[in-house]
Amino acid sequence: MSFNTYGQMFRVTTWGESHGPALGATVDGCPPGISLSEADIQPWLDLRRPGLNKLTTQRQEPDKVRILSGVFEGQSTGTPIQLMIENADQQSRDYGAIAQAFRPGHADLTYHQKYGLRDHRGGGRSSARETAARVAAGGVARAVLGVLCPGLRITGYMVQMGTKHIDRSRFDRDEILRNDFFVPDAGVVAEWEAYLRHIRSDQQNSVGAVVEVVAEGVPAGLGAPVYGKLDADLAAAMMSINAVKGVEIGEGMAAAALTGVENADEMRMGPEGIAFLSNHAGGILGGISTGQPVVVRFAVKPTSSILTPRRSVNTAGEDVDVITRGRHDPCVGIRAVPVGEAMMACVLLDHLLRDRGQTGGARGLIG
Repeated sequence: MSFNTYGQMFRVTTWGESHGPALGATVDGCPPGISLSEADIQPWLDLRRPGLNKLTTQRQEPDKVRILSGVFEGQSTGTPIQLMIENADQQSRDYGAIAQAFRPGHADLTYHQKYGLRDHRGGGRSSARETAARVAAGGVARAVLGVLCPGLRITGYMVQMGTKHIDRSRFDRDEILRNDFFVPDAGVVAEWEAYLRHIRSDQQNSVGAVVEVVAEGVPAGLGAPVYGKLDADLAAAMMSINAVKGVEIGEGMAAAALTGVENADEMRMGPEGIAFLSNHAGGILGGISTGQPVVVRFAVKPTSSILTPRRSVNTAGEDVDVITRGRHDPCVGIRAVPVGEAMMACVLLDHLLRDRGQTGGARGLIG
């Protein structure tokens, strides 16, 4: 049994390894007649690809996507769409020293324990490079959502890096793509850069991050009780991203400190229907979207591949010290932003198609 596929109606299967010849995704369930080309997908990959700035890995990958099937004369045919991204800058020799040793904090040990073998070159399937395939599939999902739900807008950004937080009073959506951190607060950029350079260069270390992804214009009614909840599928999708260790919807863990009076999102009738007075629920109640913005946050752990020696063991059961050389992100959370956006797009499209199949888009009228 294999578990490389997610989604029900819009199904994505990713394949390939960090240091293999290529990686990619097979997308099944894309409706026919959607305008689609490599040019529609490439901009999202360009946001994620390595080597864009000095604060991320210097592995130079063009991440050029190729559509091998499922598109004819610029339109989706309704058949599986095969997406391929060739690997161009592998330096597998960097991993020779850990071929028989396990990096603490990485999946080396568990892959060996489960399968009896592992691809030590960059971590194979456990590498963050696998997420390029997700971003490509997310590009397809965005193209479909642009037709079926044109008012929907997905925006991801960092809200925390290590001990540093944004100031939400200075939130500026236009700032997100102006800096190297995907951060909506221009006031923290210089401080964050100095902090990350200190972590990487002076301490030979890495640091974690928190990414927030918001989807606006989500129709009410997506998701189904009790085992097809929208928030459950979003949580699973975000948690499946390599290096993610925690997911929140709306207030998330902070809801435990609120009272019922504070947490409940009150309502009033407005000129365009129901108007919510707050959004502590993150746009989802009972596993079903309310029509408010859907808000998801996920925590990314520090990169496990660092130059500081760490105590571990090898396959012979001997105690060893591990130093991981090569080109690694000092904060993998930076490039996780477009990955989170892609997963949001794929899950929302999957639930939109599932809802159309179950209810035909019928909605309960209020008022």
